[in-house]
Amino acid sequence: MNEQIQPATVRVFIALAPPDHAKEELARELHLAYGTHSHMRWNRIEDWHITLAFLGELPTETVPVLRRPLAALAAGRRPPRLTLCGSGVFDDRVLWSGVDGDLDELHLLAADVRSAVKSCGIAFEDRPLRPHLTLARARRGDRSSAAEIAEGFSGFTGRRWPAERLHLVGSNAGRGSGPIHYRDIDAWAFGSGEPPSSRTGGSGSG
Repeated sequence: MNEQIQPATVRVFIALAPPDHAKEELARELHLAYGTHSHMRWNRIEDWHITLAFLGELPTETVPVLRRPLAALAAGRRPPRLTLCGSGVFDDRVLWSGVDGDLDELHLLAADVRSAVKSCGIAFEDRPLRPHLTLARARRGDRSSAAEIAEGFSGFTGRRWPAERLHLVGSNAGRGSGPIHYRDIDAWAFGSGEPPSSRTGGSGSG
């Protein structure tokens, strides 16, 4: 049996993932577009995510140092409540759905995630956060399909939901001509946002 060879580097980002019911709402909205624009390079629904920090290619042995600070960060935060809504296009080719809800909390979470990564000594391009869900990419030379689809669901607004986990994700982007696949390296549930002492109940005064 051949042993699987670990790559020397992995492309990494930190993200939130909508729950299944939220993804299903949006997928129903896109049902017609899947048929009329089957030539688009659609992301798999199970891979939909909201990126908080894109770290790029990291040495594989570096990734484990992120686990402890990210786990602690998630445990100490309330989950932001978000909703998928609207649509748009980047560079005429990248189709996305927008994100609304607790955006102030989302930006604070992203800032704290990035601080945690930097505290691990990991350098990355600290791009401004633009909360969105990438849905598909048009093929080169196709400058109209993404905008056509975006116009069709521009009025979409889904139900609000709490983010369940903070995800550390690896992808195979840039490795060959096949589809991009994502996998959770690890994920951590959000807490209540309260310090541990306030969650234990303590003893009251007599």
